[in-house]
Amino acid sequence: MSRSAPQDRPLVLITGASSGIGQALAERYHRAGWRLALVARRVDVIESWARAVGISANSYEIYSADVARPDSVIAACHACLERQGVPDVVVANAGISVGVDTAQRGDLDVMAQTFATNNLGMAATFHPFIDAMVRRGSGRLVGIGSVAGIRGLPGHGAYCASKAAVISYCESLRGELRGTGVQVVTICPGYVDTPLTRENRYAMPFLLPPQAFADRAFRAIEAGATYRVIPWQMGVVAKLLRILPDAWFDRLLAGRPRKHRAGQGRSSNP
Repeated sequence: MSRSAPQDRPLVLITGASSGIGQALAERYHRAGWRLALVARRVDVIESWARAVGISANSYEIYSADVARPDSVIAACHACLERQGVPDVVVANAGISVGVDTAQRGDLDVMAQTFATNNLGMAATFHPFIDAMVRRGSGRLVGIGSVAGIRGLPGHGAYCASKAAVISYCESLRGELRGTGVQVVTICPGYVDTPLTRENRYAMPFLLPPQAFADRAFRAIEAGATYRVIPWQMGVVAKLLRILPDAWFDRLLAGRPRKHRAGQGRSSNP
């Protein structure tokens, strides 16, 4: 769909915008007066949501893409460049989280799909905008990581590894773009209350409503943070877990319920 929209307002592109964190971020940016470029597979869901929350038709564009397929998301991003211009902020939010058991052959395919979505999909989302942002001398590339990327959790091998890779990738990219005016921001959510995380079979401390998370993430991005754990309490917990000796860490997690495997349920960040 093509609409005319005021070009003097800043533009944010968000992947995984049809639900959860992505949807909450889209609403938060809209309330701040930004134009929206929303990327997801479920276009109809975004359209229904936008009408329900009263987002005017000339404030957003929707781009259908499968983030796990690089050419698909790259095409969507090029369409954004053509229709709306170079975004001021790009949020690579789309991600999946499924439990794996490495002893099961089928779960290796689940791991490949997780990496394709959470890691390659993030790089493919950033790729079309880097040169344009560098030429302009400004822009923010935001990677949504997770506290689950700070230390491995039983049954979460694919997700924890993918989010650890997100953190390292964004750190590498930040160094590469230093001095260009393009900032790279890593946001690591703790537990956010979405329909998907409600499937988790374990306690979720410091659980945040998605709107509260989105507000804190928006403020962190606007403040120029390079790395932020939200909420801060989970950041403290994550740091403590990072320095905990392996034997203590293993004992602490003994008996903890494992993540749902494929077919048993699916969650997103974290």
